[in-house]
Amino acid sequence: MVPSDSAQPTDILPRALAGARPALIGVGLFSAVINLLMLTGPLFMLQVYDRVLASRSTSSLLVLFAITVFLFAIMGLLDHLRGRVLARVGAQLQSRLDDAAIAATLRDAERPAMRDRPSLALADLRALQELFASAAPGALFDLPWTPLFIGILFLFHPLMGSFALGGAVLIFALAALNQRVSRTGLHKAARISAQADHMGEAARRDIETIRALGMRQVQSDRWRALRDRALSARMQASDRSGAIAAATRASRILLQSAILALGAWLVLRDQLTAGAMIAGSVLLGRAFAPVEQTLAHWPQIQRALQARASLNALLSAHLPDVPMPLPRPQPPHLTVEGLAVIPPGSEAPSLRNISLRASAGDAVAVIGPSASGKSSLARALTGLWPPIRGAIRLNGADLAQYDPDRLGGFLGYLPQKVVLLPGTVAENIARFAPDAKPQAIIDAARAACVHDLILALPQGYDTVLHDDGAALSGGQRQRIGLARAFFGEPEMLILDEPNAHLDDQGVHALNLAIAQARASGKLVFVMSHRPSALAQCNLVLLLDGGVARDFGPRDTVLARLNQTEPQVFTSQRGAVP
Repeated sequence: MVPSDSAQPTDILPRALAGARPALIGVGLFSAVINLLMLTGPLFMLQVYDRVLASRSTSSLLVLFAITVFLFAIMGLLDHLRGRVLARVGAQLQSRLDDAAIAATLRDAERPAMRDRPSLALADLRALQELFASAAPGALFDLPWTPLFIGILFLFHPLMGSFALGGAVLIFALAALNQRVSRTGLHKAARISAQADHMGEAARRDIETIRALGMRQVQSDRWRALRDRALSARMQASDRSGAIAAATRASRILLQSAILALGAWLVLRDQLTAGAMIAGSVLLGRAFAPVEQTLAHWPQIQRALQARASLNALLSAHLPDVPMPLPRPQPPHLTVEGLAVIPPGSEAPSLRNISLRASAGDAVAVIGPSASGKSSLARALTGLWPPIRGAIRLNGADLAQYDPDRLGGFLGYLPQKVVLLPGTVAENIARFAPDAKPQAIIDAARAACVHDLILALPQGYDTVLHDDGAALSGGQRQRIGLARAFFGEPEMLILDEPNAHLDDQGVHALNLAIAQARASGKLVFVMSHRPSALAQCNLVLLLDGGVARDFGPRDTVLARLNQTEPQVFTSQRGAVP
């Protein structure tokens, strides 16, 4: 194994955040200057009330006002720059983690047990990015400066400082209460919303089946019920958070009025100047402003904290070691030894004790009744379903020793249900390889005997496919999928029910493609229950109930089958030339 990175798996998110540390240090310095410049207003008021009004000097007022305008302009510029830097920190974080999050999402999709559970990796990453682009981080960076403003109030008068400290305790207590009451509700709302989004996407994808079976209203009602539950949970969390935020806002305004009254009482007792009285009220409002702003953005902050924990757990679980690159298996030789496979989410094996050998130029027809294990073997041969016992060796190496992406380039796989992704026909055939050459795409189409069919499409190879190629017939999708399997000149072809949707012309083209593949030294597996699958195959594997009942040369296996089950032999024999 070659480690994918020198860092440990759990380091992915912390390392990405550590990469933003210099920018965050800069933001902290900006915040220090901004909060110091926040003292401009109170100091201006202090000077106006205690000096300018007493001296009645217009020139002093103009000079002080000019200095105040200059300092506020600098503060506004720094605040703008701080917001820009934070937004770019979020963008860089998404850029650094995008590949890992996408890879984790796709690996989750490889596990059938996870397909019905929405993957939130990309949504979690977006939540982190949006947090940095909002005003919430600025408020969090301003929060540590609250003690400075309270300390200045102590310098004005100990009673004013003590009053501000008590008010701070009240405001922070309300903030803690807000966090506690909103956390559960927001988490529940996010989980139900994800389920509703997943259900909606599934309904949109399978709308034809839903409509044909008269299930549209039922599915709409189920979808609406989930959305209503999510909305209710969000409203409950919002109501609780909003009530506390309103109480915090009212308390801050009341405290400002109260400290003004306290200041006036001290002025009447000649223990404070009028300027300090006004400046104290402004300082108290400034001290509590970050708390109020944090409460206003608390749902977003809470969502980002949950996203960070979820994303860290997901990325830590999805950083596999990359196997050392193995050479191309050319010519191919496959050995299956005592193979047993359990489908994901199941407890019973679908294949038991399967053994076979096949080499370049062989075409193995895997036949048997429904649920005999043909598709399970196809998935095992591609490495999708790892064995629980036994081994599958390609040119001596276990499939697990191959890098999955490189192994996919050595194999051509046509699944039982062909899925065409949004894009052009050419892009689908080329497996969306960015450097695919047009001639290679055409060669793959010709190898699959589908070139003329593609040229008959409205825009030929540039025909854009939407919704899994819904505009194409089942046979057209299957033949384009066959061309995709042939792309890149794979060494081994695994075709699962390749003739399921083909007419006579399509079956003839398929048999010709298999014959050409054998002639060029490829190893071919054809899983099918239709007799036509045997036409170009020289070996037959007969499966029944997940067990290999027979394996060997086609005519020998069919002869033995004729002795035990003549009716089956007649149906299969009819396709053999």
